[in-house]
Amino acid sequence: MKQISVVIILFSALGLSACANTIRGVGQDTANTVNATKSAGNDVAAAVE
Repeated sequence: MKQISVVIILFSALGLSACANTIRGVGQDTANTVNATKSAGNDVAAAVE
């Protein structure tokens, strides 16, 4: 019983660390999207001038 508990705790910790990496990746993707949109807006503004 004790060994099963240890295995469950280890798998839970592994799963939670994977979630943290996913959330961090989503944040980076969102920041990249915002930067690309801003850059495209600046390019359009420069073309209009």
